[in-house]
Amino acid sequence: MQGKCGLFFTTYEGEAQVFQSGFQKLVIGLFLVLLCVAPLILNTHQTSIMNLIFISVIGAVSLNLLTGVCGQISLGHGAFIGVGAYAAGQCSLHGVPFPLAILTGGLITAMVGMVFGVPSLRLKGIYLAIATLAAQLVLEYVFLHGGALTGGSNGLLLDPPSLLGFSFDSEGRMYFLLLFFAAASLLMVTNIMRSKYGRAFVSIRDFYLSAEIVGVNLFWYKLIAFGVSSFLAGVAGGLWGHYTGYISAEQFNIGLSISYLAMIIIGGLGSVLGSVFGAVFIVLLPEVLNALANTLSAFLPDISQYIVALREGVFGLVLILFLIFEPEGLAHRWRLVKAYWKLYPFAH
Repeated sequence: MQGKCGLFFTTYEGEAQVFQSGFQKLVIGLFLVLLCVAPLILNTHQTSIMNLIFISVIGAVSLNLLTGVCGQISLGHGAFIGVGAYAAGQCSLHGVPFPLAILTGGLITAMVGMVFGVPSLRLKGIYLAIATLAAQLVLEYVFLHGGALTGGSNGLLLDPPSLLGFSFDSEGRMYFLLLFFAAASLLMVTNIMRSKYGRAFVSIRDFYLSAEIVGVNLFWYKLIAFGVSSFLAGVAGGLWGHYTGYISAEQFNIGLSISYLAMIIIGGLGSVLGSVFGAVFIVLLPEVLNALANTLSAFLPDISQYIVALREGVFGLVLILFLIFEPEGLAHRWRLVKAYWKLYPFAH
């Protein structure tokens, strides 16, 4: 319950609630209203950035479930997103309705992810990371040499998604579709983390030997973690393919996997909110650099080309700085800010 000086709970059910106070529910409600009216305020370019953020949130929260919550390092997440994109794209090209195509792409990706998750029973840490990196390279080869299945180097062209005769053929229309999927993914992962599966994932991450001793089936729960994470990655890939209208092998390289890994590190490992923070940060970082280049170009005409060339270096520098000065991510900083103002002006 909520008191004058913060929150206290008398039951475990109360502490496990997603929204623990009326104020939190009010803030979330106002935030959702703001998101719903945002397309009326933002221009087309800004709306497209929001759409990319929504897709990135789905991919980031799926990887955070696997790596941040369960402790299984994956360097092949970009390839799993590609599997979902190609699977959903092929379904759409063969006349499958859009929602069913996205679901099928997610399920196919889940099966592929579970296959590559089998070595997780024997491999841990850096060895598992190398195994998932091998999955990334194998799937990249399949994307490029898949023939009619993947379109090879030509890729696949997709029409805008449609539902019940309504076509999502503009940035504004896609905005609400992607917002729905992003919110559903966040709610899904949040509830998984509150269930026995989430507790089992955390126990495996913290100390797998103790988890096994108390009866946690390591192999089964690791496969579930790979399956659920890959399912959401496939959903993100299917949405990405239908949003851009074009799928090619170059989109799902190792760089994409590293970007998603950076999202959860910057946002905060094991945190659903951290996945959102990380996705927003990584998507907006190139936009900030472009704005900085445009601003400085008025004084230094050649500065823009240097900033563009240094973009990857800036990305790596930001990641290093976060690992040094804020290793628990933006979600930890957000918790500190909330803790400060929750009892202000009283000491705690």
